[in-house]
Formats: sequence, C-alpha cells, structure tokens
Amino acid sequence: MCLSLVQYPQWRWNLLSNSCWDSFHRLGGVKGRSSLRTLCSNYDLEGGYVRRYTRKTSNAKTGGSNRSLGTTPEVIPVTRTKSSSSKLGTEKTEGSRKLNISSRIVSRSAAPILAIYDVETTGTEPESDQYYIDLAERSTIICFDIETTGFSRERDRIVEFACQDLRGGENSTFQTLINPERDVPNEAIHGISTRMVNRRDIPRMKEFIPILLGYLESRRIPGGNVILVSHNGRTFDVPFLKREFIRCSHEIPEYFLFADTCQLARALSKSLGDQAPAKITLQALREYYNIPLMGSAHRALCDVNVLALVFQRLTFDLKLPVWKLIQQCFK
Repeated sequence: MCLSLVQYPQWRWNLLSNSCWDSFHRLGGVKGRSSLRTLCSNYDLEGGYVRRYTRKTSNAKTGGSNRSLGTTPEVIPVTRTKSSSSKLGTEKTEGSRKLNISSRIVSRSAAPILAIYDVETTGTEPESDQYYIDLAERSTIICFDIETTGFSRERDRIVEFACQDLRGGENSTFQTLINPERDVPNEAIHGISTRMVNRRDIPRMKEFIPILLGYLESRRIPGGNVILVSHNGRTFDVPFLKREFIRCSHEIPEYFLFADTCQLARALSKSLGDQAPAKITLQALREYYNIPLMGSAHRALCDVNVLALVFQRLTFDLKLPVWKLIQQCFK
C-alpha cells in the first residue's frame, strides 16, 4: 500500500496498491525469515568465505577518529614516577580528571598503533558479532529518495520525498511533494514545476518533518533502529536531509542509521572484476539487474521502487546479512 500526502488537501493519506515487491522478501528465505536476514552470514563483504568476523575497537582517538586495531592488542601498564604523580596532581587542580590507570595499546602489526586511554572510565566491551545479530532482529530497513531544487545543501530545498519499508504490508510506501517556498529552476530534470509545489495544500518542510517522524516511528520495531538506505546517500541525500532538519530546528533521532548502496555497488564491482557493471549509478544498476522502469525516471517514488530491488539484489550477491550491513552504517 502507498501513502501519499498530495492526493487530497490537508495531506490525507491515500492507500494505493503496492504488492509487486512481496516476492523479493522470499528471496533466499530460510524458516520464514526475510532474505535480508539469512543471506549466508559466514561471508564477508568481498564475497570470500571466512570463519568468523570480529571487530574490536578502541575508545582512543587518533587523528580525530576512532582507530580499529587489526590484531589482538597487548595491554601494558604504565608505571608512574614521582614526577609524573606530581604533574598529575597539578592537572587535577586545574580541573582535569584523575587517571588512576593509564595503559598503552601496542599493536603486533608491522606498523604499531599507540593509544592512551583511561581504563577507569572505559567500561564498554568491544561490540561482538552477537551484538549486531541481536540488533538486526529489531531493525527496520527503509529505502528512501529525495528530489531537490539543486545541489547546494545551503541554498536549495527538497521538493519531493518517498520511502518504502522492505517488510512490505499495508502503508509500506510513503510519498509526498514538499513546498520549497521558492521557485524550482530544474523542472527539466525531475519534472516537478514551481506550480506543482508552491501551493497551500502542499506541506512545507517544517510541517512535513513531524509527519515523516510519525510515519517512521509507526514502522519501527519497538526498541529497534530504522536503517534508511539511499543511493549516493553519504554525499547527497543524507546531508541534504540533515540540513533540512537543522533548518527547521529538529534533531535526527538516535535510532536512525544510514546506509549507502553506492558503497555496496563498489564492493560488488571489486569482487566481480570484468563482469561488474560498467557504472554504479542507480540507472546503470537497474539495467544490470534487468529491473523494469515503473513510473517517471528521476521522480522520488520511481527511484525508491528501483532502489528497493537493487538493494536486495546487491545484498544477495554480496551475501551480506543485516547484521553486517549495520556495521557499515553511518549516523
């Protein structure tokens, strides 16, 4: 079923038929589960078979970002001298936290990575595979797409939003135009004109965001995450959406995770070599997988329908389960 805010004034939701994707939820299914949750979890992103996959992280910050250690670290306590203790006492009087234990993490790799961390304030164990597996059971995957008045996040605005919950069911698809409160100069690209959106019965962004949050919350599994998947989302869709939230004084919910199918397409191209698609654009991937075009190209709902199928084919070919997808998500 499809929800649309622009079929009638005051944004009444109109239900449309949307059952053509149900068969893809059975792709590779085992014991009634979705193919996205059962796709050969013993395979890594590159398609190679591995015995296990464990990511261990350090809370130390090196160069402004968290660094992952490729091998099991060796923790070597650091012995404090009188001079260092005296210096520590001085730092405490200046308002800094006292470090009862400091340690150096020394990697056994060829190029050691050194980091200092506070053992007393570090109580979180490295996130295990089982942590992500449990998280995947409570995650909702929703593909989304936007159309805008241009490429500048500062100057341009979103004029259309569409999304699709891959679990299917009633109201699994949502689409609406958005009033940008300005002219639309790029009608030739997506077919959305100024006259179509600059109307009183079309919601403005500050009115649309609460509606969007309410819809996503209704699709969310209690206590779980919502994984928002887009194509080229890391550099375009997600920054654009975040900027609109900031402009309208809204915060991105903590349970939002974002995934970019461009990253998956690059991984597939690397694993397939000469047999990989020539490009990783959404249209090129649609042609590669022989997915028919339904609706007008470069409209948000049409692109979401294509993206939902491309995403499922990519994760199937990469043998990428949801719990490993979560490890690649970004905020």
